[in-house]
Amino acid sequence: MRVLIADEVDAECGSRLRAAGFEVDEKFDISYDSLKSIIGLYDVLIVRSRTKVTREIIEMGKNLKVIGRVGVGLDTIDVKAAEEAKIKVLNTPQMSTVAVAELVMGMMLSLARRIHIANDSMKRGLWEKKKLHGTELNGKTLGVVGFGRIGRSVAERSKAFGMNILVYDVIVDEGALARLGAERVNRVEDLLSRSDVVTVHVPLLPETYHMFGDSAFSSMKQGAFFINASRGEVVDTAALLRALKSGRIAGAALDVFEHEPPETPEEKELVSLPNVIATPHIGAQTREAQSLGAVLIAENIINAFKTL
Repeated sequence: MRVLIADEVDAECGSRLRAAGFEVDEKFDISYDSLKSIIGLYDVLIVRSRTKVTREIIEMGKNLKVIGRVGVGLDTIDVKAAEEAKIKVLNTPQMSTVAVAELVMGMMLSLARRIHIANDSMKRGLWEKKKLHGTELNGKTLGVVGFGRIGRSVAERSKAFGMNILVYDVIVDEGALARLGAERVNRVEDLLSRSDVVTVHVPLLPETYHMFGDSAFSSMKQGAFFINASRGEVVDTAALLRALKSGRIAGAALDVFEHEPPETPEEKELVSLPNVIATPHIGAQTREAQSLGAVLIAENIINAFKTL
């Protein structure tokens, strides 16, 4: 079986597949057109978020049996087209739980204590101690929108900081709620109006596209913080920009954007604001997460071929 790894993954992925008898080619920077021209030679395609597996790619992959995504979401893969072609789609949702949760905690602390602003000030040769009053997380309310693996992990860490936890999701792990002493709310607007910090952990679906627009931001508590480390498209960039510039919310931390890298004037202005922390989709970019993802996708593929 021939495997094409189209995006850079930890070397352990290729090593494990080769040890299991697969022939593996690594073309980490392959262009869309080049992928389209050679995909018919392969039984397995492995990607991360860079490579878009469209219906066109799938139709050209006449021998494809498995598409593996090293990561959580499947929005870069035309899953419907894959299902129609009877191609199994695999991913590694558990790989980045800790990595993303820890990034969110870092963002939350930076927003609350204005660490990013203090750091920039010091690098410009200033000593602005009196201007840099922050706020403590202890006793504040965290609103978690999306209570899956990552949302729960963020809530657990936030609880250790003495925060109160509100949760909004369609399906909620009641056991986890009880362990955390968290409160479930039935309307996202209720969560937004009561939270000092809102963190978003939802998949990109038709119903979550631009879930956070003008209405949602106007529902947020005055001076609250907003964090998005899920998918850029769940936020209306222009609406977030308006909320920040008007002072409705005090700051935002963003690891994801509607376009990556940011390309629209609104996105570029958003990134430039002093009360915005912006990172280039590094949620899963830890050595530990990347190693785990490589191992998991390799093992998932090996196991899949045992039943094909």
